[in-house]
Amino acid sequence: MVAHITHWIDGQPWSGAAERGGDIHDPATGRITGRVDFASADDVDQAVAAAAGAFRDWRRTSVAKRVQVLFAFRELLNARRDELAAIIVAEHGKVHSDALAEVARGIEVVEYACSIPQLLKGGFTEQASTGVDVHSVRQPLGPVAIISPFNFPVMVPMWFFPLAIAAGNTVVLKPSEKDPSAANWLAALWKQAGLPDGVFNVVHGDKPAVDRLLEHPGIKSVSFVGSTPIAQYVYETGARHGKRVQALGGAKNHMLVLPDADLDLAADAAVNAGFGAAGERCMAVSVLVAVDPVGDELVAKIKDRMAGLKVGPGCAPASEMGPLVTGVHRDRVASYLEAGVADGAELAVDGREHRIADETPDARSTAGGFWLGPTLFDHVKPGMSVYDDEIFGPVLSVVRVGSYDEGLELINANPYGNGTALFTNDGGAARRFQHEVEVGMVGINVPIPVPVAYYSFGGWKASLFGDSHAYGEDGVKFFTRSKAVTQRWLDPSHGGINLGFPTSD
Repeated sequence: MVAHITHWIDGQPWSGAAERGGDIHDPATGRITGRVDFASADDVDQAVAAAAGAFRDWRRTSVAKRVQVLFAFRELLNARRDELAAIIVAEHGKVHSDALAEVARGIEVVEYACSIPQLLKGGFTEQASTGVDVHSVRQPLGPVAIISPFNFPVMVPMWFFPLAIAAGNTVVLKPSEKDPSAANWLAALWKQAGLPDGVFNVVHGDKPAVDRLLEHPGIKSVSFVGSTPIAQYVYETGARHGKRVQALGGAKNHMLVLPDADLDLAADAAVNAGFGAAGERCMAVSVLVAVDPVGDELVAKIKDRMAGLKVGPGCAPASEMGPLVTGVHRDRVASYLEAGVADGAELAVDGREHRIADETPDARSTAGGFWLGPTLFDHVKPGMSVYDDEIFGPVLSVVRVGSYDEGLELINANPYGNGTALFTNDGGAARRFQHEVEVGMVGINVPIPVPVAYYSFGGWKASLFGDSHAYGEDGVKFFTRSKAVTQRWLDPSHGGINLGFPTSD
């Protein structure tokens, strides 16, 4: 049977008839497993109206009650995380352990949002002037939009909506049409946790739905993660319509390996960070910068590890890397193999030759799946497409340099600035690198330096449009507005007598 995925508006599945839709695939087999409705502008308007209506009461709901809902949502997520991971595997294709890790990183932000009473605290100055006190408060924006990518259908939306909801906003989420089911599952879970109808809505679709969210006067902010060209479009369009926008774009993450590094550790890290989730991560290592004379030895160690990688369906316990998300994307990534050779790079490992598991655990053939094995290019140089472009697949490029300074210059000259890593045993070099590198997230002997939830996620340069990173302190500020209140009271006020112990409600 083919599943039907529709919008979630005002606490229930949408009951209308969609004019357009798209197919959902199982990336491991290529089979169509579902059909998703695409929202028209009128459908988006309906979701925004639901969010606007819910905002009136949700913003007045006490922080204590909001936190109770958040805690309930967290408990339900923890209890059912395997179920959610299976949905990710079925539509994205990543292996089950990776999907579980995605859910876990999303739960971290929910847990951070549970501390919203502390995060929303303002300031107070008594007697700023004679008889005058001044204090500040942070208040919600209103209905907010979240536009999320296919590669993390759970974690990326959860970078945003827990804090948005905790702060008193209402949400319209537009997930990727490639793997939409997780968003609806989360919406139903919010309802079970006690979230009022209309606070969390989901609309599915493509560019018309996105454009309507960017233009809609009822939407107060937009959070986006995706490619750099689209991030720039979202930022410019949303800002032109008076919205607060955070738009996280693409990446070309470099991992610099110094001659004193533990090469076994570096090789493990390069394979893990380069080929996990089939390279479909904005924090994947796609360029390894080897400071000679370690290049040959490091490439040999990486090739040895790549040969043993088990590529197969994400639902198979033995699989370490799954398929790519669609056939179109697989073909685009595969086209870089010929392009890299034509540009003069050495194709050290051809992913098209890697053995793929023959069938899924339930005996369905993987012959029609969207497969490409791990691929390694050596002797890559800037100007080659495999270096310049964000490939977003299991393709790792090795660049040889003669010194730390040459490697740093290479990284800083790249137009992207999302994540980077340095592998070394030299504390002085590490301290210098983290100070000098022009990248937003830095790992020292950590290949994928995604910050924990109480810090903030985001890059520099063409990897970010807007001045706000995701979650952490930046997230709280993004989803609230600061208000300063100056007051003078000529007479003290008096309350009645109540000997009961005070409680929050």
